[in-house]
Amino acid sequence: MESGEPQDILAALGPIAMASRLKRMAERLQADASSILERAGLPIQPNHVGLLAALDRYGDLTVGEATATLGYSQPAVTRIVTSLQDLGLVACRSDQRDLRAKQISLTPAGRAAIEHTRLYVWPPLSAAVSALCDGNETTLLTLIAGMEERMAEVSMADRVRSDLTILPWSPERARAFHDINAAWIEEMFTLEDHDREVLQNPQRCIIDRGGRILFAHSAGLGVVGACALMPTEDGALELTKMGVLASARGQKVGEFLLEATIACARSMQNACLFLLTSTKCAPAIHLYEKLGFQHDSEIMARYGASYARCNVAMRYVPSA
Repeated sequence: MESGEPQDILAALGPIAMASRLKRMAERLQADASSILERAGLPIQPNHVGLLAALDRYGDLTVGEATATLGYSQPAVTRIVTSLQDLGLVACRSDQRDLRAKQISLTPAGRAAIEHTRLYVWPPLSAAVSALCDGNETTLLTLIAGMEERMAEVSMADRVRSDLTILPWSPERARAFHDINAAWIEEMFTLEDHDREVLQNPQRCIIDRGGRILFAHSAGLGVVGACALMPTEDGALELTKMGVLASARGQKVGEFLLEATIACARSMQNACLFLLTSTKCAPAIHLYEKLGFQHDSEIMARYGASYARCNVAMRYVPSA
C-alpha cells in the first residue's frame, strides 16, 4: 500500500458494508452512553435503559412481553433482567396467569433510576444527538423505522437474490454483450456507428482501456443482462450499454445489475461516473434516479454529442 493514512474501507465499500458501519457507530455510541450514565451517578448500562423505560411506561411485564416490546432476543432480555436484579432495580415473581412465566417489575430503586435518567440524562442526550445529526434526527429516525419495518417483512438474507448472480467479462460472453444491447437499441432507436464500434469490439474499446463489463446471470435463463463501465480520456467513467433480455424483463434484473455496476464503479475510484440516455427510456431513467443518478447539464455539454439519440445526461452522486 502506498504511503499515507489508509482509507476508511467501510465507507469506501458503500451500501454493502452498511451492517458493519452501523455496528461500528453503535459501538461508539454505546461507549459514549456508558460514560454519560456513569457521570450521572447511575449504575446501569445503555442496554438496561430500554427495559427500565418499558417497565416504567407499561407496568409489570413478562420476559416474553419485554422481548416483544424491545425487539431483542429472549436470551438477551433474560441477561438484562438478571443484571438489573443483581443491581436491585427489578424484581421477578411468578406470573399468576402462567406459573411458568416470570413477571418483571421495577423496585423503588429502579423507579428512582429511570426517573433520574429521564430528568437529567435524556434532555442533554437528546441535544447531543440533534447536534450529531445536524438537526436531522427526525429524518434519520424515520429512515431507521422504515428499514426496520421492511426487514420485518423480508429479511436482508431473503432480499439478496439467489436466482441471479453477477459474472465478469470473458471473451466467451462477447456475443451476449453484443446481442443483448443490439436488441434493445434496435427496438427503440437505430444502431449508431459508436454503438457498433463498442459492441463489436468490447475488448479493445472497454476492457483494454481499464473498463469493466458485468453480466447478470439467471439460474434458469443464463446470461440475461449486461452493463459496461467505459473510461473516458479525461478520467471519468461512463456507465453504458446496459440492457436486459426481453424474456427477463419485469424481474428487477436491471436494478440488480445496476446496483452491482455502481458498486464496481465506486471501487474503481474514477473522478466521475455518468451516463447518457434518452427521454424515451423513461423506466430506465426512473431506476437511475432511484439509485443515485442526477440530471446534469455539465455532463450533457461535455459528453452528450457522443450519441444522436442522447437528450438526457446524468451524474452519479453517492449518498455518503
